[in-house]
Amino acid sequence: MDNDLQPDSAAGAPVISVSQLVRSARDALERRFPLLWVAGEISNLRPASSGHLYFVLKDEQAQVDCVMFRARAGSLEWEPREGLRVEVRALVTLYEPRGRFQLNVETMRRAGLGPLYERFLRLKERLGREGLFDDDAKRALPAHPRRIGVVTSLHAAALRDVLTTLARRNPALPVIVYPVPVQGEGAAARIARMLAAANERAECDVLLLVRGGGSIEDLWAFNEEPLARAIRGSRIPVVVGVGHETDFTIADFAADRRAPTPTAAAELASPSRAELLRRVLDHASRASREARRRIEYAIQAVDALARRVVHPAVRLRASGQLVAQFAARLSLAAGRRLETAHHRLERLRAGLAALDPGAVLARGYSITADARGDVLTDAAGVSPGDQIVTTLARGRIESEVRKRR
Repeated sequence: MDNDLQPDSAAGAPVISVSQLVRSARDALERRFPLLWVAGEISNLRPASSGHLYFVLKDEQAQVDCVMFRARAGSLEWEPREGLRVEVRALVTLYEPRGRFQLNVETMRRAGLGPLYERFLRLKERLGREGLFDDDAKRALPAHPRRIGVVTSLHAAALRDVLTTLARRNPALPVIVYPVPVQGEGAAARIARMLAAANERAECDVLLLVRGGGSIEDLWAFNEEPLARAIRGSRIPVVVGVGHETDFTIADFAADRRAPTPTAAAELASPSRAELLRRVLDHASRASREARRRIEYAIQAVDALARRVVHPAVRLRASGQLVAQFAARLSLAAGRRLETAHHRLERLRAGLAALDPGAVLARGYSITADARGDVLTDAAGVSPGDQIVTTLARGRIESEVRKRR
């Protein structure tokens, strides 16, 4: 055994710092492994705003962190992608601040597509040939949904983004959350069953299937055939918002609408209350202008008829009577049109009032939030002893939870 590795029991044994240890290990690695070529599949690709590329190179048994600095990455004539099989010429080293084993990549060349990405392309091609992604099969989203369903994990950041967006755009629009894991073993089958359950319950006019970004492995549940078929088999239109704008999954192609992000999915499915108000006011203004224009046309027509009256007494009296009758009919018709326009305006105002959250509260409904101010939609969100606040049409009530059912 090397004497340097023998245990030293002397009281004055030398002690080295962590940085000295890591630096020595780094030097040993760099001496032992000169620049060499390593083959693997790109995973968890993270381009930085600085221009540097961070990713994981992996095969079936192992993986290693990699960095390719901007000067090297900028020389590539092709764009690295998630799932691509590559060969990198790299220096084996340690990143001292974290003591992390990594490869500093000097150059990179394509070596074919990785197994997961190849599976993705094969399934996409096969389902596409079946017509599963045809535009003719996709359903239009309802312009004014009565209720929106969100299919995702209760712990997903995407759920918070979606609920925040829906509350901002139209706080009177009810939302139902269908909780289901969106990652891991069996996630695709569980999502498919939840979509079927949402269809069976028939509570919503549109379903949002969402989750945040991740590697190709994290998003793989959305590349499974059973989930794609469940989306196409849904009687309720499905909007899929998975990952970031550059992420595409089989579920995106199968969906009735694909959104680049979960937030965008919420915006696609929900009408803006401000936009609805603008449209109501616009319709009212157009109805008023049209009624005024028709009255003005009627007045001009009466004047034109009056100018055509001849002087003979008999014809004058007859024409006068005819004109008077015509004017009366015009006046009656104009009055009816004004009344119709008024009734339509009142219906539009009533529809707008129905969207007002305050009106909903005035009908006897209430909003209950936990101590943090988060709106409660499920009794599982509180425990006995928790403080809750209930907002009524007039005033608020602070309570303590005694029992949860």
